[in-house]
Amino acid sequence: MTDKEVAQGPQHKRDLTRRKVLVAGAGAVAAVGVGGTFAAGAFADEEQQGTGADTCYRLTSETTEGPYYIDADKLRQDITEDREGIPLTLRIKVIDSETCKPVRNAAVDVWHCDALGIYSGYESLSTGGGGGTPPTAAPSGTPTAAPTGAPTDAPSGTPTGEPPSGAPTGGPGGGGGGGGHEEPTDDKRYLRGTWRTDKAGFVTFTTIFPGWYRGRCVHIHTKVHVGGTWTDAGYEGGHTCHTGQFFFAEEAVLAAAEVAPYSTSTTERTKLTEDTIYDQSGAQGGLLTLKYDKKNIARGVRASITVGVDPDSTHEGTQA
Repeated sequence: MTDKEVAQGPQHKRDLTRRKVLVAGAGAVAAVGVGGTFAAGAFADEEQQGTGADTCYRLTSETTEGPYYIDADKLRQDITEDREGIPLTLRIKVIDSETCKPVRNAAVDVWHCDALGIYSGYESLSTGGGGGTPPTAAPSGTPTAAPTGAPTDAPSGTPTGEPPSGAPTGGPGGGGGGGGHEEPTDDKRYLRGTWRTDKAGFVTFTTIFPGWYRGRCVHIHTKVHVGGTWTDAGYEGGHTCHTGQFFFAEEAVLAAAEVAPYSTSTTERTKLTEDTIYDQSGAQGGLLTLKYDKKNIARGVRASITVGVDPDSTHEGTQA
């Protein structure tokens, strides 16, 4: 991977993004009622927090979206599906960095690789380790139809080939850095999801601790969309005001690496201090606050962060 990463993804319209719910499969139940009707109480269980005075945060660092973003993620909080790994609860607060007020009703996307470095939707382009083999059948809750233009045949076995042509040498297609957007190669969508912030700016996801792959430290991707409308079809319109990544302290990664299936990985790991995307600025750069039992991280990890955004700006993450 080069020191300067460039994303060459397709240009998106400045003032339009679209989150569309894939209603097929069990994963849509939380947001879609009988007959596909949008459930009025779909977000009723989101924990509410007090809206007392917040410390005003500077803008959270913007990054490229990487090659593995899919603009059709499921509307859900639990994105785990059948992926094995250390349970992770990710709690994000989105605030206006100028006024310090919570950003309500924003659509927040998160996506990341599994414990062996595999991205759903891109299994044939991902590089895992330790002999892990991605499932050849779609997990329960996965959409039964492939995205428009995507092949319907799923790859078999963990790919061992080189990154796609033109990709940085540090990782598979840039794997979350640069390298340009790649079209999905399969119809799986594990470890991907979209949910909306509550009245206090909070949104929570249930997932697993991510693994790693060549050229990148452990991370989670995110996008924040504002100005749109929640409809029966999901989130319509608006624009992307933040594209970033969340990072994990080295101590936690080392502890996780001792737990299966992470411990079976033979892929060389890039340390947080070596990563070319993380800007070493702590929470402002996306570094998560982590809570876990240091004697037994396998019990689970709670991660939290406050993301400061400029709701009036557009940051698609497709430019360097």
